[in-house]
Amino acid sequence: MNTENNYDIIVIGCGAAGLATAIAYAEAADRSDKIARIALLERAPEEERGGATQWTAALLRIAEDGRFDTNWRQLVDVLGGGLPDQEYCATLEKEVPATLEFLTSRGVPLERLPWPAPINFAHGEVKLQTVMHPVNGGAGIVSGLFNELTKHKGVEVHYRTEAVRLSISDDGAVNGVVVRKEDGRLRTLHGNNVMIASGGFEGNKEMLTRYLGSNACDLVPIVPGIKNNRGEGITMAIEVGADTSGQFDMFHAEAIDPRSSQPDAVVWATPYGIVVNSDAKRFFDEGSHTLDRTFELLGYEIWKNQNQRAFWITDQQIANLPGILAINFTDVDPIAADSIEGLAENLGLDPSALESTIAEFNSACGSQTFDHTRLDGKSTTGITPPKSNWANPIEQGPFLAVPLTGGITFTFGGIRTDTVGRVLTPAGTPIAGLYAAGEVTGLYYHEYPAATSVLRSVTFGRLAGTHAATCSPSRDAHS
Repeated sequence: MNTENNYDIIVIGCGAAGLATAIAYAEAADRSDKIARIALLERAPEEERGGATQWTAALLRIAEDGRFDTNWRQLVDVLGGGLPDQEYCATLEKEVPATLEFLTSRGVPLERLPWPAPINFAHGEVKLQTVMHPVNGGAGIVSGLFNELTKHKGVEVHYRTEAVRLSISDDGAVNGVVVRKEDGRLRTLHGNNVMIASGGFEGNKEMLTRYLGSNACDLVPIVPGIKNNRGEGITMAIEVGADTSGQFDMFHAEAIDPRSSQPDAVVWATPYGIVVNSDAKRFFDEGSHTLDRTFELLGYEIWKNQNQRAFWITDQQIANLPGILAINFTDVDPIAADSIEGLAENLGLDPSALESTIAEFNSACGSQTFDHTRLDGKSTTGITPPKSNWANPIEQGPFLAVPLTGGITFTFGGIRTDTVGRVLTPAGTPIAGLYAAGEVTGLYYHEYPAATSVLRSVTFGRLAGTHAATCSPSRDAHS
């Protein structure tokens, strides 16, 4: 097997976590008047670099006062049944201001996007607010941070390079990565530190089937970049003794429009109307909470129990609300018809079944005042499933519908790390020379509190890069 150059750090993955790590390491080296030798490994070709980050809208859970949602730690603990690592969560909360400054001062400007429906990002308060995100979304993160990284000497980017396994020294420290390049041959890149930032196993049908079950092959990747998230980072870390964290049989699902060719084609407006399956029956409480709390559960249910086929149905009362249809991130117009019968025919549903479902729903809607800007308590009575809020009759045509399928965004199970990104053994011992950050690391159980994935990727990539450059013991890369 060939051996190649010695590096100070080898970073596996060119998304938000990997780029943040490389920049933080290079900057720490600069402060010591050293030139960091950094290898950045990217499975994809140059034009497709950036993994899932390149394609995400990258919404950030930042309230309008500029602070990270102070209710998030309690929320992730409650939703996760007390299983998420609270020390890790506390570190994220504390470090978010520095992460936002890290992004904006390194070529990633942020802006606020008007959001026409109430969300739960404002320190536990449900209300209308604007949502922070990078200009140009995740693509803005990749381009901005990559341009920043190129300002540093000593950085090498290895495209079309697959990480196969970790290299271990005689004393058990990680000292490099065995890779396979386009020629199909294995070679070892030596490094004093290795950062695994290669995403989860969303693009690996075998691992998805192993952990999620027999219909995992039907999951639709929400963006093209996750096809390269094959789970090797998790596997290679476990092979050298890493512990795991997060729920391996759960993932972040989203209800997307299967007609759309647009990445991240999430249909966000589902609380305002009803959702039916291929039998034209309701199966979900569309108004149980704000859309940021329900969109994952709906996407999961469509995949798990509805054969990956459902439809969001609404009317002109909702279509005329300012901005509501615009938060459906699909590039295909809704299917329309002047009658419920005609809509059913256009959707390939049984007209009498859909007419019956909507008549039953309309009759069950309470008399409370409809108010889409808050949890209005306008609920149904006497039907199952109920609708807890925004139960407004569907009666003003033309009627609209959007097909839905369950998309996979990222998996929950991954590597366990400490608060500076060091990979831990089951005993809690850091594995010398090994770091991990981003979606390859496990945190979430049961439900994902939205708009935190990018924040934790950048935060712990940044912390790990700085720690590796300033706190890791110096080791001979060949040992």
